[in-house]
Amino acid sequence: MSSYVRPAIDGPVFRDADGEVIEYGNRWGGSPPEATYSVDTHPERFAPLHAVADALIAHLRETYDVEVDEGVETAADLLHPAYHDVVRAVRIRPNDPAAASLTLVFTAYPGIYMHAGLLNDFHYPVCGCDACDSTWEGEADDLERQVLAVVTGHYRESIKGGIRPLVAHSFTYPDGSGRSGESRAQDLPAARVKAARPILRNAPGGWAAWPRSASCS
Repeated sequence: MSSYVRPAIDGPVFRDADGEVIEYGNRWGGSPPEATYSVDTHPERFAPLHAVADALIAHLRETYDVEVDEGVETAADLLHPAYHDVVRAVRIRPNDPAAASLTLVFTAYPGIYMHAGLLNDFHYPVCGCDACDSTWEGEADDLERQVLAVVTGHYRESIKGGIRPLVAHSFTYPDGSGRSGESRAQDLPAARVKAARPILRNAPGGWAAWPRSASCS
């Protein structure tokens, strides 16, 4: 079981034109109004994600045998550039080549991008539009679950198929649930896909758990 604990956060409160508190995550009983698509009224509601990511980085640095590189240049680990200005980026590399590295990129949106392993990026939030009605708490849950799945060896990447290959990934969570997905290899940098093939071929069971630091062994 992980010793990570989410820091105490006073989440922001937003009000509508009538002064009523906006209950993000519970706004629409059915389909969202058409006018709410592609409208992002309060992106600043995701600001607590930066505090959560900072706490995760501190936890990983203290608990595992890792090298940490901090600098906006590490955002180049992303397969595609961030849509928003990068304000901070941290790469965390376990001292075991069989374990997947992580790069957390903080954007001015505010949000977090995560590059995990070799061929997958994840965004928190995926979409912050009013129609999606996502909350910072829900996005933080996903970020924490997926970071901890990587470091405990419950993250897998693979390249499937020949002529039109797919890049697949999967996370397994402690409760037995998980999340998986696929993307087209042709949409990723060809050189990175080529370099990843032999590495992933030699790790069919997924990435290994991160080695713990001597003080936490």
